[in-house]
Amino acid sequence: MDFTPEPGTITMFSTTWCGYCNRLKKQLDAQGIGYTEINIEEVEGTAELVEKLNGGNQTVPTVLFPDGSAATNPSAAEVKSRLAA
Repeated sequence: MDFTPEPGTITMFSTTWCGYCNRLKKQLDAQGIGYTEINIEEVEGTAELVEKLNGGNQTVPTVLFPDGSAATNPSAAEVKSRLAA
């Protein structure tokens, strides 16, 4: 399954209990940045994908950008900057 987001948006891998995920979602909402949220505890294979992107750790939020790059626990400012690049 391909989780690469559409241009101008991100894919955010998260969990329901992750405080950092909730904070980032609120910040993205406030800035009007679009995202697709994928819960790694509910979508098969995504926990393994997050591990691969994070050197063996299931660290969330992990954000996937349209260019295929990823960031772990980025700030909303970093997300905005990387989407504008």
